[in-house]
Amino acid sequence: MAALWGLFATGAGAQGMPPWTQGGAVDPDTKSVAVLRRNEPLFAAPGPNAARRGAAALGARLPFYGATAAAGCKGPYFLVGPEAWVCSDFVAPSSLPPDVPDAPASHTDDGLPLAYYFVGKDGSFGYANLRSAEETAPARQFDPGFSVAVSETANKSASDPFGLTTKGLWLPLRDLNRARPLVFTGYDVTAGKLDQGFVVAEHAAVFDGPNGRRVARATEEQFARVPVLEIRETHGRRWVRVGEGRWIDGASVRVPTLAAPPPEARPGERFIDVDLGTQTLTLYQGEEPVFATLISTGIGHGKEVTATPLGTHRVWVKLRTTDMTNLEDEDALRYYAIEEVPWVLFFEKGYGLHGAFWHRSFGHVRSHGCVNLTPLDAKRVFDWAGPRLPGGWTAALPTEYDQGTLVRVR
Repeated sequence: MAALWGLFATGAGAQGMPPWTQGGAVDPDTKSVAVLRRNEPLFAAPGPNAARRGAAALGARLPFYGATAAAGCKGPYFLVGPEAWVCSDFVAPSSLPPDVPDAPASHTDDGLPLAYYFVGKDGSFGYANLRSAEETAPARQFDPGFSVAVSETANKSASDPFGLTTKGLWLPLRDLNRARPLVFTGYDVTAGKLDQGFVVAEHAAVFDGPNGRRVARATEEQFARVPVLEIRETHGRRWVRVGEGRWIDGASVRVPTLAAPPPEARPGERFIDVDLGTQTLTLYQGEEPVFATLISTGIGHGKEVTATPLGTHRVWVKLRTTDMTNLEDEDALRYYAIEEVPWVLFFEKGYGLHGAFWHRSFGHVRSHGCVNLTPLDAKRVFDWAGPRLPGGWTAALPTEYDQGTLVRVR
């Protein structure tokens, strides 16, 4: 199977190795298959009872490796990746080459894959047709504070711009406010040393020693990265030395701590360490930390639904984006609906790691139970963690040969 994985991972089948066909005629010039529906299901085997393997993006061209007939599809099933099959009824064979294998999912300079907007204080309405927008009944009402992802903009008139959401609805941009995420990222660890911390106070005062005198006009600003030269406990208070004669109250700094691999990890295996106490996340390759950053975890405690679940888990699905909402929770004190939350790694039921563009509270608990990262950091973790998300895919589920990365919450 290792040789088969290597074949798919390098895209060799689409670069000259002839595909095979069985149980269905396929044009010999076929090099790829174009996806005709949004989030087209991919299966681990051909047939109606096969497990889900992932999903593909509308318009993506997936590599074509072979075809076979099976129940549940009028035409043959096409093999489009390692243990990945798609029904030919919903794709179109193409003589064009496939999308670049393993192409990283695109994003903007702020880490977001799309343009995100918040609905303003007066709410808004979405319309199925731009030409008749606000002249006919709306298709949906959007409450204040809800978030939508906009794929394109167009003017109904010279001064009346609308945005088209990824759900196919047009909203007047005058009702929306553009999301401005925090552009912050953690640091690459060198020599296995977690020797930097993150300032989480808005303005952290600098002192000449633990419980010493304040250094005039000296502060470290929020989200600054500072060296951790020494940590000292004095009179029940923790202090961090960040320079010669420069100390910061430990409550104002988050310092990642080294941790041994969980017992579930194989020798040298990658894992993600989530430290609730320091509100930091560290990526490990075996025993070596390779990246550290700030996070926001759940506001709950113990078994509360808003608590981030403790223990060791594995990523069970990887999603480029997914919608998150609590509109069905009748006991919710406040409703929210966020379309296309980016870079999602679910590790325990509906709890996952993902990008958050709606707050700047990193380093403090904030979420409903998920592990929030800045979009830039979430993209970094998403690309690093398994399972692999091939080019053109929007979701991937692990296989025996491409497992989800371990996530340890402590």
